[in-house]
Amino acid sequence: KLAATPLGDNSVLAAPEYCNSNFTSYFTSTFWSNTYFSWTFANRKACYFNTGVMVIDLDRWREGDYTTKIEEWMEVQNRMRIYELGSLPPFLLVFAGNIVPVDHRWNQHGLGGDNFIGLCRDLHHGPVSLLHWSGKGKPWARLDANRPCPLDALWEPYDLLQPKTPFALDS
Repeated sequence: KLAATPLGDNSVLAAPEYCNSNFTSYFTSTFWSNTYFSWTFANRKACYFNTGVMVIDLDRWREGDYTTKIEEWMEVQNRMRIYELGSLPPFLLVFAGNIVPVDHRWNQHGLGGDNFIGLCRDLHHGPVSLLHWSGKGKPWARLDANRPCPLDALWEPYDLLQPKTPFALDS
């Protein structure tokens, strides 16, 4: 179903997006103090998206040479550290405000809790197709520390390092 998301006539990608973001936390003061860099977001919605849940029109991607555009920002990062985090900022620099939004059920994000005070979060209302422990609170770390959030139980069966109770047949 996600792969069938219509991209329209001009869009390159679709993803669950979250608007009214504060991009200042994604980028360094070096980025914001450089007029050329900071103008990258002029007249664009401040929306971030999960780079792990995207629908991409590969023909448009190749035609627009988007790999090169992202790599160019990564090269700038190597020279002068303009952003924090990992793969998201260069994608924001290229695509923020220019993606087709998909239903949020495709990315139940925020399960990693609040990065500042470690609060547990609940699932949002309605159907959920993908669980994303974004943030610092990863379920494996909380389970290992014996301080799990209730939703970490959804991940626990997939923990290959947890000792499992041996299967036994009742007689």
